[in-house]
Amino acid sequence: MSTVPKIMRQGQIAPWLYLAPAVLIMLFYIVYPTAYTTYLSLRDKDSENWATESCIEGNPCWGILENYRYALTSELDTTNFQTIWRSFWISSFGNNIKWILLMVTGSVGIGLLMAVLADRVRYEALAKSIIFLPMAISFVGAGVIWKFVYDYGTGNVQIGFLNAIIRSLNGEPIAFLQTLPINTLALIAVGIWMWAGFCMVILSAALKGVPNELLEAARIDGASEWRVFWRITIPMILPTITVVVTTMVINTLKVFDIVFVMTGGNFSTDVIANRMYTEQYINQQTGRGTAVAVVLILAVIPFIYLNIKRFREQEDIR
Repeated sequence: MSTVPKIMRQGQIAPWLYLAPAVLIMLFYIVYPTAYTTYLSLRDKDSENWATESCIEGNPCWGILENYRYALTSELDTTNFQTIWRSFWISSFGNNIKWILLMVTGSVGIGLLMAVLADRVRYEALAKSIIFLPMAISFVGAGVIWKFVYDYGTGNVQIGFLNAIIRSLNGEPIAFLQTLPINTLALIAVGIWMWAGFCMVILSAALKGVPNELLEAARIDGASEWRVFWRITIPMILPTITVVVTTMVINTLKVFDIVFVMTGGNFSTDVIANRMYTEQYINQQTGRGTAVAVVLILAVIPFIYLNIKRFREQEDIR
């Protein structure tokens, strides 16, 4: 009789022994750095005093959250609503919203289009490999490549690919990376070029999971290909589209490499992650840099939660 409680205790302890290495790694590499970053965000630039010490007399002050006030409002001209809106739209937070709206929509939309078209070509595997190829390039490498593509020269000779084409057509060269709002759009185009292949692979797998019987039944009933796609295919793969969209939003919020390599955040192309780097390593403002990092973490958490919730719903269905 005494062996039964002992076996039960072993059954309760054994799973934790298996989980212990993963839990320790999570605590050391994720939980502790996050907690320490949050602590630093409440301190001054030298991490010696609380952020309250950096308040300037006569200016608005959020007390211990002063670094967050700076992180959220320092780029805004608060003279009137029109200037607030304009300054927000070219700030790092406004640029991240542009990235989310355009890059997520472009990557998922183009990825879905290529998944549908590649599924109908004869050399499907080769076509998908070519489309997915940009993902094999590092983001820094992609930034360097596209910086040459967008290069702008003041003379008649243009070494940039796009400006060379424009010049050959007797047009005026364009400073793609220096001109608002073209520069942010040019950077987003690079992001779409990088991530569209990833979206295509995931969505292509979902498309292959749609039962052919449903598609054939709809066609026999007289439904057009367009109607079949929107009324049957899209609803069937909607859970996968949701996962891809939330994943792309997380990737977009963390975008850094492309902006850092191509413009360094200059010409109003700054994003949240690039601003964090600037405050932390260039301006030597530890408190402000970590405050921006915490804001970025808080912005990503809701989308991580949505992804986990969607995965659990799919597991329940299975």
